[in-house]
Amino acid sequence: MNPIDKSIVQPALDSYLNREVYLHLETTNGAYAVHTQESNMSVGAYIRNGRITFGRGVIAGEGPFRVGLKLELGWVYAEGLTDFEMTPEGQLLLAGHDQEGRLAVTLELSLTPFEL
Repeated sequence: MNPIDKSIVQPALDSYLNREVYLHLETTNGAYAVHTQESNMSVGAYIRNGRITFGRGVIAGEGPFRVGLKLELGWVYAEGLTDFEMTPEGQLLLAGHDQEGRLAVTLELSLTPFEL
């Protein structure tokens, strides 16, 4: 993965506009957060291969970044994104890593289902 470059990521988001795409969205502070301080609560959210269509996709911020996808009846939103990759299969992978390099958030889009 490479550090996010908005001039690359925004056109990539635009390429998915008004198309049915597969979404992978995951957030976590992971079990490692509980190990460092027992009073911390481990939290996370996960969806894989959710099919969505969005009419507007925006990357904003100066880093870490946030991405919002405007659906017909709502929004998909991810914050804390730091890195990206475009795969040879045309998937857009966005991830947010903490100061120690651990994954905290990921938002991925694909025209075909993600592997399970």
